[in-house]
Amino acid sequence: QVQLVESGGGSVQVGGSLRLACVASGFTSRNYCMGWFRQAPGKEREKVAFIGPAGSTSYADPAKGRFTISKDYAKNTVYLQMSSLKPEDSATYYCAADYGRCPRDYLDWDYWGEGTLVTISS
Repeated sequence: QVQLVESGGGSVQVGGSLRLACVASGFTSRNYCMGWFRQAPGKEREKVAFIGPAGSTSYADPAKGRFTISKDYAKNTVYLQMSSLKPEDSATYYCAADYGRCPRDYLDWDYWGEGTLVTISS
């Protein structure tokens, strides 16, 4: 059974840091593109960062220079290190997996976690 379980969300102040984790089970993430998306209330789900099967990374503009996506193959876990957090980073963050690709459209991803809430307070 495929599962993606996110953790690490919480409430932090502006300028703070958080590290999100996504543990994959039921498949080997090595063969998958793993991604982080986020969705704020009333807004569409949007890309944050991807890491491809070979380890290449891609970031949305708001995440560049502040967020880092990484993968621990041994633990089948993908991380999102977030720093210099801003109020506009507040959202539910979702982990996703897609076999071999990193689809641009979030609707095309194969598997999703249930999300972890991040709240940035000023």
